[in-house]
Amino acid sequence: MKINDNQRIGAVNPYKKVGDSKFAYSTEKKDKPKDQVEISAEAKELLGVHESARTEEQARRIEDLKSSVANGTYRVDANKIAEKLLPFLK
Repeated sequence: MKINDNQRIGAVNPYKKVGDSKFAYSTEKKDKPKDQVEISAEAKELLGVHESARTEEQARRIEDLKSSVANGTYRVDANKIAEKLLPFLK
């Protein structure tokens, strides 16, 4: 049996190289600047106005649905349900 010293060293070095590369990667990761996103005050204000308008409209719709269910006038539109289900059945 012939033992080649170069292969034996090569068998040990990959582990060392992996450990060194992890160490190098972890040090690079800390030094790398992070991405940042800034949202302007105007954008935040617009987002708040849009959400408050949507919630008022949704609240009105929910109240309408509740009153129609309470009065017994709520009707399920079978055609609309079928239209929504049909794409999933194809």
